[in-house]
Amino acid sequence: QVQLVESGGGLVQAGGSLRLSCAASGRTFSSYAMGWFRQAPGKEREFVAAISWSGSTTDYLDSVKGRFTISRGNAKNTVYLQMNSLKPEDTAVYYCAADRLYRGINANEYDYWGQGTQVTVSS
Repeated sequence: QVQLVESGGGLVQAGGSLRLSCAASGRTFSSYAMGWFRQAPGKEREFVAAISWSGSTTDYLDSVKGRFTISRGNAKNTVYLQMNSLKPEDTAVYYCAADRLYRGINANEYDYWGQGTQVTVSS
């Protein structure tokens, strides 16, 4: 059974950092592109970052550029989102997603999704 499991969320003060992890199991995700999305209360799901299977291509939401970094683990079945200089507006449930093709910002085209991890940034 395919499964994506996020971890690393929590409560942090503005200006702080968190590192989210997404572990994939049940399939060889080393050849899959992966992405991070987030959804704040009352808002639509929003693209945050994406990475190709090789790690050579990445994309970011403009508002997180320079603060967030997406990367893959050595085994490539894990993807990370390093979040620095966090702001209250970054508060949301963060989801990871995977697909065999690079989908970038297109949430509807990802085949697999995790259950999400809550990130709360206090001011």
